[in-house]
Amino acid sequence: MPGNDNHPNELTKHEQLLQYIRELPIGTKVPVRQMAKDRGVSEGTAYRALKEAEQLGLVSTKERIGTVRVDKKRRSHPEQLTFAEVLEIVQGSMLGGEEGLEKSLHKFVIGAMELGEMMAYIDAGSLLIVGNRENAHRIALEQGAGVLVTGGFGTSEEVRTLANERRLPILTCRHDTFTVASMINRAMYDQLIKRKIMIIADLLEPTSRNGVLKQSSEVADFLKLSAETGSSRFPVTDEWNRVVGMITSKDVIGSPPGQALDKLMTRRPMTVTLNTPVASAAHRMVSEGIELLPVVDRQRKLVGTISRGEVIRAMQFANRPAHLGETFDALMWGGFTEQRDSESRLYFTGLATPQMSGPLGTISEGVLTSLMQQAASRAVEDLRKREHVLDNMTTYFLRTVPVDASISIVPHIIEASRRYVKVEVQAVQDGDVVAKAMLTAQTIDPA
Repeated sequence: MPGNDNHPNELTKHEQLLQYIRELPIGTKVPVRQMAKDRGVSEGTAYRALKEAEQLGLVSTKERIGTVRVDKKRRSHPEQLTFAEVLEIVQGSMLGGEEGLEKSLHKFVIGAMELGEMMAYIDAGSLLIVGNRENAHRIALEQGAGVLVTGGFGTSEEVRTLANERRLPILTCRHDTFTVASMINRAMYDQLIKRKIMIIADLLEPTSRNGVLKQSSEVADFLKLSAETGSSRFPVTDEWNRVVGMITSKDVIGSPPGQALDKLMTRRPMTVTLNTPVASAAHRMVSEGIELLPVVDRQRKLVGTISRGEVIRAMQFANRPAHLGETFDALMWGGFTEQRDSESRLYFTGLATPQMSGPLGTISEGVLTSLMQQAASRAVEDLRKREHVLDNMTTYFLRTVPVDASISIVPHIIEASRRYVKVEVQAVQDGDVVAKAMLTAQTIDPA
């Protein structure tokens, strides 16, 4: 029968190469020609596998070294940068010690003091940011620290050799020391914000494509895989491992065993990527009634799958931070305090700061909208004690608000059901309503 030439779970050559790369020890060089020869495939096939492995974070191409098997980037220490990330942030270049690029640094030291005093601050795992001071370069490397030379200066051949021996990066960039420190500090804040947001990559490791059917598979293949795994829904991929459909038990009911899945599957299914926020995936799954989402890369090639239950549980048991650092929302909301009226209803008070002003010198409409949305969000959390996503918002602006004015943001729950909450919010200054909003939020119900 057509479509039975391959077992539905049999890995293609491309998938076999990816699995081979995953099993290599960290730090192994992975040359295209050698891999093609060892695995008995063409160099083109090996090259395509390496490019996908690079997108998945399994390998990295390093200057003058080649393609190297690397560990997946960890998100457990969001405040730490690697030397490679610093190199990218400052748009610099390497002087030596390329093999240490993936090492993390725990602090950076500004080399704007006498050498003896500088020694007290330099230790292993730090980064010395300094200008054209060769003695400081050498001492930092001897102490186990990396070096970033500012102002576009280089260093001596002796220092380069020492960096290579110690496997500690010595970098250079055209910016001055103060600018470099500001750039790195900003990048650390940005990464702290991004890494506190739970994404699909935190729940999923790249898999060997278990529980997947091919486009050429038949109903008999679906029934066999369903019996083996206990699952009733699977992604369907083409010969290049791109997701082309989803198939469920409902789709195959009443079909003969030899019927091709290509004729029964749901085409162009909803997918997510490794960088999709978990909250976004949960909202889509709940609102669309989806039980299983394929996780794909930028070419829609399958990386794995994530179930609705996994996503909801992750949101329930994650340690949700009080705020996400220096986001605009957090900065605007930082000056507001929570209050309760005589009936224990929630409201918030704060000052309209100069940073909130628009082009006319009054508080901008965008800031007022954000403040009312955040007040509504906290009111919903106070009521439901569960995650939610804003569905829609209608805003009315009645009066302008001057800088330094005292504002009260008063949310009022109009209607609440198991899945939806409607909230009216008023922004009040000196007893007068200056803005109003009507919001609808969808709660993410674990059931």
